[in-house]
Amino acid sequence: MRGLGLACKVRRRKRYSSYQGQQGAIAPNLLNRKFDADAPNQKWVTDVTEFRVGDRKLYLSPVMDLFDRQIISYSVGNSPNLELTNSSLRGALACLEPGQQPLVHSDQGVQYQHTSWRILLNDAGAAQSMSRKGNCYDNAVMENFFGHLKEELFHHVRFLSTEALATALKEYIRWYNNERISTKLKGLSPVQYRAQTLAA
Repeated sequence: MRGLGLACKVRRRKRYSSYQGQQGAIAPNLLNRKFDADAPNQKWVTDVTEFRVGDRKLYLSPVMDLFDRQIISYSVGNSPNLELTNSSLRGALACLEPGQQPLVHSDQGVQYQHTSWRILLNDAGAAQSMSRKGNCYDNAVMENFFGHLKEELFHHVRFLSTEALATALKEYIRWYNNERISTKLKGLSPVQYRAQTLAA
């Protein structure tokens, strides 16, 4: 493709970048690219991505469990504000069972440096981890999810409103969790993999 001067439009996407300099506390990179987990709710990753629909924008903040790559919580909004990220984290924390204290990994975005984010983690006994500055590979699994989402949904549909996109995102995440198979998960979907592994 390079020799013929061709470009793949599917993978050419503008990703929302939340880093705005140091606004609060920077956590160490405890995850350190160890993207596997032996059980649910050991390691979570999160990030924010941006969609443009006409002259409006929509933001998605998911939380993924690295045990089965399932999106266990997410929020959608018109602004990449604290409530967007905190809401998705609160939803994920509500899934925890007694004694579970996950490692929660993100980039160094201002939302994740903020006191409100750290209080939510501390109150749950969760540990905070952050990617190194400007290093997307430290959160590669979430970046990969965003790539698939935009490749399989957003770049192939012309959405007329952010409301229509929000509805489509809800359906995509339902399909991704319950039906989309993965070789990483032995040909199962995240929900199927979790059910089969925990039943063994």
